[in-house]
This record gives sequence, C-alpha cells and structure tokens, in this order.
Amino acid sequence: MTPDRTTAGSPVGRVLGTADATPLTFWTAVNPGSWLQLDDVVVTHRDLPDREPITIAGVVTAIRARHEGAQFDSDVFAIADGMLPAQVQEAAEITTTRVDPEVYVPPAPGAVVHRASGEARAAALHFDRMPRRIPIGTGRDGAPVYLNADFLDGTRGAHVSISGVSGVATKTSFATFLLYSAFHSGALGGDGVNARALVFNVKGEDLNFLDHPNTGLDEPTSAAYANLGLPAGAFADVHVYAPPRLGDPAGTPDVASRTAGVDAFYWTLAEFCQQRLLSYVFADADDERQQYTMVVHAVAAMLAKYAEPLESGGSGAIVIDGVRLTTYPDLVDHLVELLSDEETRGRWAGSALGLGTVNAFSRRLIASKRDLARLIRGDLATRAPHTVNTAESAKVTVVDLHNLPDRAQRFVVGVILRTEFERKERSGSARPLLFVVLDELNKYAPRDGDSPIKQVLLDVAERGRSLGVVLVGAQQTASEVERRIVANSAVRVVGRLDPAEASRPEYGFLPPAQRQRALLAKPGTMFVSQPEIPVPLCVEFPFPSWATRPGEAGATPSATMRSITQAADPFAVVGAGSPEKEFPF
Repeated sequence: MTPDRTTAGSPVGRVLGTADATPLTFWTAVNPGSWLQLDDVVVTHRDLPDREPITIAGVVTAIRARHEGAQFDSDVFAIADGMLPAQVQEAAEITTTRVDPEVYVPPAPGAVVHRASGEARAAALHFDRMPRRIPIGTGRDGAPVYLNADFLDGTRGAHVSISGVSGVATKTSFATFLLYSAFHSGALGGDGVNARALVFNVKGEDLNFLDHPNTGLDEPTSAAYANLGLPAGAFADVHVYAPPRLGDPAGTPDVASRTAGVDAFYWTLAEFCQQRLLSYVFADADDERQQYTMVVHAVAAMLAKYAEPLESGGSGAIVIDGVRLTTYPDLVDHLVELLSDEETRGRWAGSALGLGTVNAFSRRLIASKRDLARLIRGDLATRAPHTVNTAESAKVTVVDLHNLPDRAQRFVVGVILRTEFERKERSGSARPLLFVVLDELNKYAPRDGDSPIKQVLLDVAERGRSLGVVLVGAQQTASEVERRIVANSAVRVVGRLDPAEASRPEYGFLPPAQRQRALLAKPGTMFVSQPEIPVPLCVEFPFPSWATRPGEAGATPSATMRSITQAADPFAVVGAGSPEKEFPF
C-alpha cells in the first residue's frame, strides 16, 4: 500500500519548474531552513483526473547550491558584502526508485516534496516488498538498509561481487558481515540454520578467529548491531584447516596464533592420482594456451590407470610399475624420467607430441615440486583428518592459504571448489546452502585465458544457483574478472575505488555522483546494487564484532554459555571491550 501523504515525513522542498521533470528523474528546490544530502529518500505526489493519486519516490543522487541573481563570478563578493541582492538556493536531483501505482508521469512543478521516513522510506526502497530481509548496514539517515534474501539464496538470483581498493575498501570485512547477517538475521529461516560457509583466507591469520568475540567490542558498536536486529558477537561454529608446516614430517598445521580447532589439509599421492588433480598443478590462465596441456591430460589419465595405492602403512603412498613413491618430488622425478625415456615417452605422453612440448611440461612440473611438496603427501598417516568437506565440518570452514605460494594457492582453491561442487551435484539438492567466500577473484578467474579453476568458478556462477552454491567473490578490479561471473552476480558491491578503475564500464550501474564518491569512500562505506532497487544504496556496516586479528581474539565461549545463547539464537555469541575503530581489511 502507498503510504498516506500526511505520514510521508516533513516537507523539504518543491519540485522545480525551471528544470525538466521526467518520470525517472526530477529536481527539487530545497526549502529555506531545510536541507537534503546525497542518499536521502524523498517522496512526492501527483494528482490525476479520473485516477487515484500517484506517489513518486526517489533517492537524492546530486545536489547543488547557487546564488540566484548573480551574473558574474565576482558577484559573490558583492553579495557577501550586502551590495548586491541575491538569494542562496539549493536544489537536489532525485532519481526515481518507485512509482505507485505504476503510472509513469512526471511530478508536477511546485509539488511538495517530503523527506521519507518509516513506512514511506520502506516503500520507496522496496523494503515492504521483501518478505525476507537481510540487514546489510545503515543508510545516511541511520535507518537500516536491507538486501532481499531471494537474490542471495538462489530463489530469484544468487552470488555477490565485491570490488574495491585493497586495504581500504574493506571487501573481506563486508563479505564476512554479510555472511554473519545472513546466518543471524533469521531471514533465511531453516536454510540459515543448516547453511554452510567455505571461507578462503589469503591475508595473514585474520579470518582464523571468526569464532572469537572481539575484545574491542564497545557499547556503540553493540548498539549498531542491535539497530540492525543482530546480536553482537562471533560465529559460533568454526573449523580451520591449514597446510602442513614446510619440512615437518608430522604434518602439523602451519598456523602461528591459533592451535585449537585447526587441522592440516593435504592430499595423498593416491588421491592425487585417482582424482586426476594434475591439471590443477597447471592452473595459470596462460597454461591453457600452451600445447603441453595435452601432455597434462594424458599423464593424468595414465596416473589414474597405473598408480596403485600402497597396501601397507596406509599413508597414501603409491606404486607405479613397481616403483614405490612416497612424496610429491618422488612422483615428479619419476614422471620426468618416464617422459625422458624414448621407450616410455609415447605411452605416457602420446606419440603425436614433439620432444619440445614434453620438455615444456617437464620443466613446469619440476618447478612445482617446491610449492606443492607439503600439500601432496605419501608419508603421513591417513588416520589424521586431512580432507576439507563442508558437509561433515563446522558451519563455517576456513581454509588458510596465507602461508602458501601462488601456485599452491591456485591448486588448493581449484581442487576444493571442484570437490565441493561435485558433491553438491551428486546430492541432487540445493539444500543445505553453501556460501563460498573467495578473495582475489581476478587471480582465479581472469578475463583473458582459461584454466581449470576458471572453469569451476564459471560453473559455480552459472549453475551454482540451482545447486545451492552461492559465490561471494571479492576483487580489487571487477574489470579484470571473467565477464560471465560478474554478470551472474545478482548483488554488486563497491567500496573505495581507484580513479582509473571507476571509469570502466563494469561500474556503469553506479550513477555519476556515486562513481565520484567511490573515490572518497571511507572504510566501512559500501555502495550496494540489487535487482529490485534501481539506484545503488550507500550503506555503512558496523565494525566486526568477531576478532579480525589475533590481538583482538577473546576466549571462545564455554559450552555452557554457548548452550544458553543458542537457546535464543543458534549462532549468537556475546563479546565485550572497546575497539580500535579501524577496519582491518
């Protein structure tokens, strides 16, 4: 229902008669003594013969002030000295967000414009049409701003693309806040209770303490969460996986600050061969343009056929043609030897390929030994948990990659994503939902070239919605990410942008004023575009109430406290303290 004009809010101006008013944009003169700012929500009305009144609502997207009566630039001094009569007049450009009923006529010049609040604001921003609303922050007016859950969980759309300058745009902070809000707001109902999240951590150990309350949490921050209808606390169910320490024969997880709730992840040599993971060793986009990729696929098929798991020991070691292999360097050296021998080269690489192509494959394979030796093992007891499986893990699974070199990071991301996506395909059900949080998306799915990881991410973007896999991708430059991934993202979020990046067509959904403002956006300020609202909304989200670095990590809640808080909210955890007001990432 359209809010009554008497409840729309205080009058702030009238529709200008000196500028063209259209059904989609118009200007309003601001009353003396009143003011409007960017992102304010306003509403006006138009009476029509033989029709019910039309309500036109919109958002302020530009505002100006000028002297009326001045002719020359220097007149400003005479006016200031009282020697020349003039009047200061402010005017705001309004971009229409809703017309109700949908009769698209321009507002009448002189029509009173009200500042929208309460029901009028909710109607103007389509919040009244969102049966399931996820709070994503507050607007410039301090009131909550919501995301329609239908465009996050796959009901009508899925996936989130977050762009901005590294270290300033707070992309990872917003991604985790969105995840926290989706899990705790109740908007997803039972799906939120059963949903899982897979978070790849690439920056220090910042995301390894999501289940620890922030010791810097103060009353204003707690009040900010309460304003959004959220508990101020931490994620209650988190498990961290980290790679084994380099050169550690025991396979101890390579983490410095966290010890509890951490397991090492790796792949046995038997799994590497049986699952045909060799192609993810060559995961650079440039690799797919080279002929030696044919050798990759041929060798992967031969490994799946001839690599036999070692029956004794249970370590995941393999035997190939009677040769026992227990480490990844052993496997690489044996493959290079097979490919160097004329008698075995044709069987393993194919007879149609030249020696130069085979040697190119061998050089790159040898270069991978140092990066992947601790991830592909045949010398560790398989009784230790080492497989990342979100279905059998905690609600939030964090895979720590920050200690790995670039090639190893690509391998881990590609293999885990493929495994999780194939598991969802086999299940045949879109529930429970799986949220995948991945930073540096432009590295894994670049616009140019092809790679196994890029193909997996394209599958997630194009088919993940039907399988209940939701990608929350972050990148510094959306212009360098595969177009189809960005195009399939129902929700687009922009933080602080680089000036050159802001001019790219990928940000065409931002009005000119918002593009300019994105160059100045402070940490914690984001511009969020969602399908139902024609204008991206500027939101400020609160400082994380969970630890974002080891120094902020409070003790995890006891089993008693967790059971008490879960009785009211299954995932609520309480923290206390006083924070540094600086977003970490």
